[in-house]
This record gives sequence, C-alpha cells and structure tokens, in this order.
Amino acid sequence: MDAAGLLACRVSLESVLSRAMKNAPHYRVVAAVIERNGTILCAQRGAGRALEGKWEFPGGKVEEGETFKNALIRELEEELSVRIVPGEPLMTVEHRYPDFSLTLHAYRAAIASGEPILGEHRDLRWLTPKELSSLDWAEADLPIVERLTTKGK
Repeated sequence: MDAAGLLACRVSLESVLSRAMKNAPHYRVVAAVIERNGTILCAQRGAGRALEGKWEFPGGKVEEGETFKNALIRELEEELSVRIVPGEPLMTVEHRYPDFSLTLHAYRAAIASGEPILGEHRDLRWLTPKELSSLDWAEADLPIVERLTTKGK
C-alpha cells in the first residue's frame, strides 16, 4: 500500500474511533483525598470492576441532582463505611479511557467517624505523598498524584 492509501486508512480509522467515542458514556465522578497524620488514603479497585487492580482515591459517580460534596459523602459511606467531611476542591481532571470518559472532581477530606473497611476495594493503604508514585494508579488519578507529590500536599 502506498502513502496515500495508508493516509486514507488512518483517516478512516480516526473517523470510526471518533464516532465510537461520541457514543461512549461520560461520567461525572468525585474522589476524596483523605489525609491523616501526614498520610493519604489510597484504594485499590476490586475484582470485576473497570480498571480492576488500579489504585485510586476513593469516591464514585455523582447521581442526578446530587452535589459533588453530597456524592462524596454518600460514596465513602457506601464504599468504606466512614463518614467524611469534604473540604476544599483540590482539582478537576478530564480523562478519556477507551470505553468511557469522565470528569473527576477531587476534594480534600477528613474522616469524621469510622475506620475505612474493605468493601468494593481489594486493598487500602495510607501513604505519604512521596510514596504515592509507588502504586499503579488509574490514569485519571495521576494528575492528582502529581499535584500531591510535587507540592508536598
């Protein structure tokens, strides 16, 4: 195949992928950066879930009509059986995975009551900001890791 044929194939493939992504679901999600004694809570995604085995800051999907902070409170109660107090927004991340895209709103948070327990996650770890990069993070969480490690907190 000559260069013109290769270019036509590439343009056709890009067109197909672009149409597929327009039909891919987009989610609004929240994540909590929970700090305690100089460490941050990290959660490993459980079996049978998208991005299985990847590490993330705990949180989840925002339901229709729900505020970001209320979604964060609900998700942490459901996933980790803790009550949190959401703090200031840390950052917002737009990310596109092969099968879906998301807008991730990250907030600083503190645990008001309870101790995190495994529910939907495979593992939980409390790590210092310097240790965060040792984990295999979900791609959407990487900008948050970068912010926490480069600024110390």
